[in-house]
Amino acid sequence: MALIKSSRPPPYIKKCLFISGSSRMHTYRRFLYKSVREGGGISPTGQDRTRDWFAKKIPINRTSQKELGSERLLFDNDYYFCAALIFQIINQKFMKTHWRSPSNLAIIKYWGKHGRQLPANASISFTLNNAYTETSLEFEEKEKNGILDLEFLFENQINTEFQAKVHKFLHSISDFMPFLTDYKLSINSHNSFPHSAGIASSASGMSALALCLCSMERTIGITNENEEIFFRKASQIARLGSGSACRSIYPQLALWGESSWANFSSDNYAIPFGDKAHDVFHSYHDDILMVSKAKKSVSSTKGHALMNNNPFSDIRYQQAHENMGILLKALQEGNIKTFGEIAEQEALQLHALMMTSSPSYILMEGNSIEIIKRIREWRKTTKSPLYFSLDAGPNMHLLYPDHIQSSVKKFIESDLLELCEDREYLQDVVGEGAKKLI
Repeated sequence: MALIKSSRPPPYIKKCLFISGSSRMHTYRRFLYKSVREGGGISPTGQDRTRDWFAKKIPINRTSQKELGSERLLFDNDYYFCAALIFQIINQKFMKTHWRSPSNLAIIKYWGKHGRQLPANASISFTLNNAYTETSLEFEEKEKNGILDLEFLFENQINTEFQAKVHKFLHSISDFMPFLTDYKLSINSHNSFPHSAGIASSASGMSALALCLCSMERTIGITNENEEIFFRKASQIARLGSGSACRSIYPQLALWGESSWANFSSDNYAIPFGDKAHDVFHSYHDDILMVSKAKKSVSSTKGHALMNNNPFSDIRYQQAHENMGILLKALQEGNIKTFGEIAEQEALQLHALMMTSSPSYILMEGNSIEIIKRIREWRKTTKSPLYFSLDAGPNMHLLYPDHIQSSVKKFIESDLLELCEDREYLQDVVGEGAKKLI
């Protein structure tokens, strides 16, 4: 491996002389990235000579400066532009990206889909904080043979089941990201919570992966979107891996699915809603009671498919639409009572739909029912706004405002933990969405 130490341009730099316009900007990034891969870095002398070579040989015109958008950062000529790229390379931003993305809990449930991962009804969810997936992606240019080269580790261990799912997903988005087969991809992922905890691990996992892929796309110079478009695309890519994953991108609350109740809503990606919600919901709690750690009897994919022939599907979609309107108003007004009533109704309807499908599934356990009874009795006795929700499984989500945290914790420990497997539960709160770590 040889460092760039000469003002004589390598062959791949010479090719750049015949490229004009915005394509030239992308070529700058590609061959600078290549120089670091081949050389392992750029020496101080090499930095100066390479930068000077650019400044003398390839002026940047006003049009291409404008096309650089926010990444230009007021660089007025090649000297400063190339210097910035070199410093980025030295910091290894061209070699690896690392994102943390949280799970989420749907309040209005999405159940049933059509087409290419499109929802049968709009949904809205709390973005969690403590339950998250961290995913790192390292990429290295390889021979362009059209073959996807993937190494996948889950919690630093080979996981053939997960690798097969990721491999299938990456193939499925080749129309969005055809460049993936030009690179060797190394992915390492881990969760902050047990895989069997009843938390939507596919939502956090696929959203973290989608964010890494979109960062990679930026790094190699294919795109240069502003932050809004970047996260929107990440949400869309995440949706193709797991529908609910598209909502994990945004802080506090996110809405997915076209709805007459929400401007700019879309079936293709989620939109943020946290800034429209009352402050009381920004610090809301979601404690997950682990009734059972056993694997679900039916996957979410199969559960969604069962809605195609469910006799109550049309009624459900209409009810979901009406509930969305009521819930959005409650969220904006800070109406905790209405919020809680809708959350419980949606959870129970989800399980009722599974009980009335063909084949039929009962996803709750006896202890799930007993917990519901005890929550309702405690709420009636104390007048405290503690409500519940469920995903497609037996584990309970306890939803409540921050000001009753102490009393809820005592109630859980004295009355509910005996109904949980190994007396285990996870404490979480509404969070600030995905975070870039590298």
